[in-house]
Amino acid sequence: MATQAGNTISAATSATAAAYSRPLSGLRVQAGGIERALSVLSPLILLGIWEVAAQLNIIDTRFFPAPSRIFSVLWDMMRPSAQYPTGELWFQLLISLERIAIGFLLGAVPGIVIGLAMGLFGPVRAIIQPLIDATFPIPKVALLPLFIMIFGIGEESKYAIIATAVIYLVLINTVAGVRNIDKIYLDVGKNFHASRMMMFSDIAFPGALPLIMAGVKLGMGVALLVIVTAEFVGAKSGIGYMIWTSWQVFQVEKMYVGLMVIAIVGFATAILLTWVERALVPWKQHA
Repeated sequence: MATQAGNTISAATSATAAAYSRPLSGLRVQAGGIERALSVLSPLILLGIWEVAAQLNIIDTRFFPAPSRIFSVLWDMMRPSAQYPTGELWFQLLISLERIAIGFLLGAVPGIVIGLAMGLFGPVRAIIQPLIDATFPIPKVALLPLFIMIFGIGEESKYAIIATAVIYLVLINTVAGVRNIDKIYLDVGKNFHASRMMMFSDIAFPGALPLIMAGVKLGMGVALLVIVTAEFVGAKSGIGYMIWTSWQVFQVEKMYVGLMVIAIVGFATAILLTWVERALVPWKQHA
């Protein structure tokens, strides 16, 4: 009898929990849909307010042209022309993306490798950590004149300034990721006489991967900031160069196109890196 009563109570409890979970699950799905709708509507509403304010001359259209005018210039810049057979916008954007990709890889890959070594081996950390602490506060853009003197005004100086900005963020996050690994995993590797390569690839890298990805995301954001600044003064092409020259000749709509393109690139890279993180660190999503 006691067993039967217990089973009855357990079944009733499960049924009650299921009854409550269904509405809660529905509310969560509904809340998620509302949030996604708001994330789409909020920029559209802002653009609408901007457009109305420009059409009614509430704002100075010399400095804040109507979004419709900006999108018109954007469309014209995407079309082929005699000077730019692929379209001026695509030409400038592809040059900037190439610089970002190469500079980012030159900074991120060494940052991960050195960060893993610093996290695993105390002597390596003792040698490199003071150098990181001393040079990290230096504004990376301030190093651009030095890189131009060393590498010239060509592409190498852009790669160097982006790599320098990225390596710090990736390295610091990688070291923190390795140091946060539970000591028992490192001890297991040592007890089973794991090689240094196995300590890197099988223990340190997977354990530090969540923080490595955080550093990679930060590094990509900084790379976008740095490339635009570098192209302001040290390039004859690219989105940053386009923004700077547009400001100099007061082509405000074209300047806003450049700013909007940088924002779109930043948004797209954030989505891409989030997808990569979900693929590489699936256990983080269920933590």
